[in-house]
Amino acid sequence: MKNNRSFKRLWGKLRRTQSGGLPATDPDSGQFRRGGLRATAGPRLTRTPESFDSARDMNIPFSQWTKEQVCGWLEDYGLGQYVSLSRQWVENGQTLLSATPQDFEKEMAMKNPLHRKKLQLALRAFTTKVIEKSSELDHIWVTRWLDDIGLPQYKDQFHEARIDGRMIQYLTVNDLLTLKVTSQLHHLSIKCAIHVLHANKFNPNCLRRRPVEEKHPPPSEVVQWSNHCVMEWLRAVDLAEYAPNLRGSGVHGGLIILEPRFSSETLALLLNIPPQKTLLRRHLATAFSALVGLQAMQEKREYGNATGHVPLTTTAKVKPKKLGFTQFSHLRKRKPDESADYICPIDSGALTVNGVSRLASSAQRGLSPRLDRQAEGEEQVGIKISYLQNV
Repeated sequence: MKNNRSFKRLWGKLRRTQSGGLPATDPDSGQFRRGGLRATAGPRLTRTPESFDSARDMNIPFSQWTKEQVCGWLEDYGLGQYVSLSRQWVENGQTLLSATPQDFEKEMAMKNPLHRKKLQLALRAFTTKVIEKSSELDHIWVTRWLDDIGLPQYKDQFHEARIDGRMIQYLTVNDLLTLKVTSQLHHLSIKCAIHVLHANKFNPNCLRRRPVEEKHPPPSEVVQWSNHCVMEWLRAVDLAEYAPNLRGSGVHGGLIILEPRFSSETLALLLNIPPQKTLLRRHLATAFSALVGLQAMQEKREYGNATGHVPLTTTAKVKPKKLGFTQFSHLRKRKPDESADYICPIDSGALTVNGVSRLASSAQRGLSPRLDRQAEGEEQVGIKISYLQNV
């Protein structure tokens, strides 16, 4: 009898600990309500649209936002680590609008220059009220984008700096060096990938992640190939054993089509095809020519035969521009939106090849970025964007 009673007590405890007494949720509601069964599932990654509306009215000018609204926006924008100090300093939205980068560093302890740039770009958008398509792409999307262009090794740096679509649009050479991107080939890879985004109006799905079924795709489609598509193309041309070597190389369709210095020899170096395998390299060159098309191959040959041509290597590094003593006085006067420093300028126009200006071909107009054309005797090493006057 004693065993039966103890068993009944145990069974009663088990029944009382079940969650059958919880109020049933309406299955037709369709929306997740905080505080329900999933309230202990873990912290949320992003805020829901409802939380945006409840936290602040987007129709109110940013200068009139309250302290809590500004702090909530900072958290949503990926800068939540600065919220605690912001509560002590920020009175309203106007505090941030009238602040300088030095104020952000002093009052908010914002030491990362890319975080300050991210905040400045967002505040400028509030001031100018210009809606940019790139602002819809968050820093999580950028990490997937790095996978697509074949540079996953930089995901941690980009994620830590909270690089989003708007910052991608305004990246400079020094920004990439801050992100520890020193390879010249990787700079060009990012540059061409940004231009593909520009040409497609920052459509988040513009890069093709799946292999194309066409046997001879046009260059207008190849330029949108991801790194995975290029590897699948190598398998299709009987070079499957070398395809894995492209992981982390930064090779994608935009780099292949838009960069005039990227040739079949560059691709052979990245694939680690030995120089003594001449037949294999010749086969790769034939397949490469068929892939990029006659017009792009002609431009690559013209650029390669020009005087002062420096072949693209896989080991070249980008060095920061050295400043002379006379240039230090201009640092504080320098405008933050000086477009001459951007990796890929928004405007596309004429190309400069060894000092000679010419328009991009009709097949690539709107796709080809303003690529670097370094003349002999220039001391600057790396990527330099040149603007043409009165074109």
